[in-house]
Amino acid sequence: MENKTQSAIAKNIADIRKNLPDDVCLVAVTKYHDLAETQAAVDAGVCDLGENKVQDMLAKQPQITGDVRWHFIGHLQSNKVKYLIGNVFLIHSISSLKLIKTVEKESAKRDAVTDILLQFNLAEEDTKSGFSADEMDEALALCAECPHVNLSGLMCIGPMTKNPSDILKIFTQLKQMYDTIKATYLNGVNSIRFLSMGMTDDYPIAVSAGSNMVRIGRKIFYDEEKQHG
Repeated sequence: MENKTQSAIAKNIADIRKNLPDDVCLVAVTKYHDLAETQAAVDAGVCDLGENKVQDMLAKQPQITGDVRWHFIGHLQSNKVKYLIGNVFLIHSISSLKLIKTVEKESAKRDAVTDILLQFNLAEEDTKSGFSADEMDEALALCAECPHVNLSGLMCIGPMTKNPSDILKIFTQLKQMYDTIKATYLNGVNSIRFLSMGMTDDYPIAVSAGSNMVRIGRKIFYDEEKQHG
């Protein structure tokens, strides 16, 4: 049964990669998935793993073998930041000035530099965290003042709609912001390189808008045979 699950995961990943440009980073969202499923994704060639809960990520890390880059993609509480410093490749979900300051403080304590993405909520939905477009300049200014914070790009979660044009509008807006920041942040001498947008239901739209990092869970771990068995 386990081998069947492994082969299903490997097939799903292969199917996704067929239609994913080579320069787009695939982050496998492993929340809710056990060690065997997580390891199966790594064995199938995915080295970027995304977790939503700090404690789940820390529990999995020592038990997963392979050259893995861990991404924290969930809602982040300030009191959990200290556990991520030095244990994560990239924090996607920096959604407030308070979190930027906390990452700076905790990274300074460990003499570390932490890579982050600023999360934007361009649709201004109450159910999502994130900066508004109007808050961009203030967030950038604060990042520039924090020597232990390395701004690596932007992130968003697609709007709660099934209308492709509405989704594309949000992703296109974030891509334009990303291009502007890449060209101007720290006078263009910066580490801006990741535009993290697109999940299972909307990643093709995100890629068409210019995303270079997609966060996919359900489409990787869904076993079609099991659903129809």
